[in-house]
Amino acid sequence: MIIITGSVTVQTDKREEALALGCEHSARSRKETGCIAHNCHVDAENPLRLHFFEKWEDAASVKAHFAVPESRQFMQQMGAFAKAAPDLKIYRAEAVDPATL
Repeated sequence: MIIITGSVTVQTDKREEALALGCEHSARSRKETGCIAHNCHVDAENPLRLHFFEKWEDAASVKAHFAVPESRQFMQQMGAFAKAAPDLKIYRAEAVDPATL
């Protein structure tokens, strides 16, 4: 499984537009092949900071997602709303039984 985390702090006057864009992007992404989860969250400590959490079946699904024109457009639009460069991290993960820790 591939896990992607991202965050962006947006300009005050762009918050509502950025939040709508983030939720729209997450909803669209959840319909893509290989998407297990894709969500946009508002930071409880900083309402101008949006967090994204994604789970994908495999690297091929992530590559396909990044190739979708709407995904590229989303990144450009969200970047324009940002106060600073967005943060994006991609991880390979495997499920772990808590009883084995």
